[in-house]
Amino acid sequence: MAGFLSRIFGGGAGAGKAAPHAPEGMRIYAIGDIHGRLDLLKVLVERINADFSASGARQQVIICVGDYVDRGLNSRGVIDFLIDGMPKAAECRFLMGNHEEAFLQFMDDPAIGPRWKDFGGLETLHSYGVEIASNALKDARWFAEAREELNRNIPPRHLAFLRNLEMTAEYGDYYFVHAGIRPGVKLNRQIGVDQLWIRDEFLSDRRDHGKIIVHGHTPVMEVDLQPNRIGIDTGAYLTNNLSALVLDGAFRGLLDTKSHNRPLDLGMAA
Repeated sequence: MAGFLSRIFGGGAGAGKAAPHAPEGMRIYAIGDIHGRLDLLKVLVERINADFSASGARQQVIICVGDYVDRGLNSRGVIDFLIDGMPKAAECRFLMGNHEEAFLQFMDDPAIGPRWKDFGGLETLHSYGVEIASNALKDARWFAEAREELNRNIPPRHLAFLRNLEMTAEYGDYYFVHAGIRPGVKLNRQIGVDQLWIRDEFLSDRRDHGKIIVHGHTPVMEVDLQPNRIGIDTGAYLTNNLSALVLDGAFRGLLDTKSHNRPLDLGMAA
């Protein structure tokens, strides 16, 4: 197995409970929050392709858990790559993140602009050629004009991509979502506001959710492996480390853009 792939032992199975599995013959790669880092995304996808070629698996599935835009400087390039640059033979699933929701809300109503700018919206506007007037950022008229310019500049296929993002994906014993779920609510009864925004109530909950929840949204320095969930947002826009969880049968591993020839052993889960 390639040197940049590390095994993650244990985790997810309580005493007497079978270890979670991905579907037979399928190798799944779940990519964390990208946030405009096209450079890291390209590196990670190259490593995913190399790993899949060496794996012997029959089917390649790539799931991106949202937050493609904002914060980093190349949101436009990331969306272009997700549309055109992903492996053609792979089954690719693209989930909605809270930052995509905010982007779409701004496209419909510039009143969200002052809030959106506080979590990275200006970087997205810049990537689409909207000039940033620093002395006008508190002026609602400027955001209305920026929204009009964005509507002129954004390719129609980017809007179609954003408007067709999925909320969740499920494979075997794993459930993929951007932020998490509302504990105690059945997976098929979850609502969008929780799936895109939830944090503390989900992160602190130790209950069995029926499936292992694979999520982003909350940055961590290392992939957060818990018995009932796996957090894969390693803060790419700040840390220069974009991570992908690898699932194949009972195997769970990690690919990232930082470790290269130095495997990262996450050890036993709590």
